[in-house]
Amino acid sequence: MSRDLPGTGSHPALAIPLMRRAHDFAAASRQIAGQATLLQVEAESTLALYRQCYDAPHSPLRIAPRPMDYRKPSDRKSMHARIVQDIGMQIVSGRFKPDDKLPAEALLCEEYAVSRPVLREATRVLVAKGLVYSRPRVGTVVKPRREWHILDPDVLHWLMQSSPQNEFFALLTSVRSIIEPAAAALAAQHATPEDLASIGEAYERMAAAPTVEDVLQPDLDFHSRIADATHNDLLAHLCNMLSLALREALKHSNKRPNLHELALPRHRAILTAIENRDALGAHHATLVQLDDARNALNVVLGQGVKL
Repeated sequence: MSRDLPGTGSHPALAIPLMRRAHDFAAASRQIAGQATLLQVEAESTLALYRQCYDAPHSPLRIAPRPMDYRKPSDRKSMHARIVQDIGMQIVSGRFKPDDKLPAEALLCEEYAVSRPVLREATRVLVAKGLVYSRPRVGTVVKPRREWHILDPDVLHWLMQSSPQNEFFALLTSVRSIIEPAAAALAAQHATPEDLASIGEAYERMAAAPTVEDVLQPDLDFHSRIADATHNDLLAHLCNMLSLALREALKHSNKRPNLHELALPRHRAILTAIENRDALGAHHATLVQLDDARNALNVVLGQGVKL
């Protein structure tokens, strides 16, 4: 005795179409499942090919995308990068002062020969750097200098370009005199054997450098590795943010005569104090080295760079 389908009662005329639909649905489900299996096989094959290409020597797949450089945009760079560089430099140099409104969108679009979306993208970058804020019916307004993201690499670069060298390096030396002695003292307390070896390796490269130009990178590495040896992420990040400015300062101070004879003993004293776990000695040795760096800038620039 056959069992009635739910809802059909004793009416076979209703049951037959429902059964056909059920068969059709089952067939469609099997077809979809088969297609899913094929897609899975194709996906696994594609992934295997990608891994093979990734593992190949000099694979372009392993090259990380480079961030946009707003410091020296070339003609090949996007137009919005050149607008960011131009307006950013005008703000930092004082051409546009705090609370000044930038020219209206229509005027800037005409000046740079760009569309509104391109100009708005440039404005978003300037907002992200803390240089301006933008509001409907108000426009784009320059923010107070204290609100700028002054450690942003682009803002820092524009500041270096727009300020007299002695003024900028005096500002930098003051900041270094606060941060670096503390970093050296912390490194003396927290550096691992691997940290000590890394700092020592940078010093040995400084000592072996045949030219002034060759001293620069080991010198930068020496200071950055001391910051890393503090195992204080915030302090290490702060030192890293200053690396662009420090590079420019070292380019100048390393031009003085008798560089090796004067600079190497100062760095050796810092390294020795850190190796001996002498926090106070590392702090003092770093202050001595910074005073020496200030004197070097005075010699090269011929102007006072005061702490």
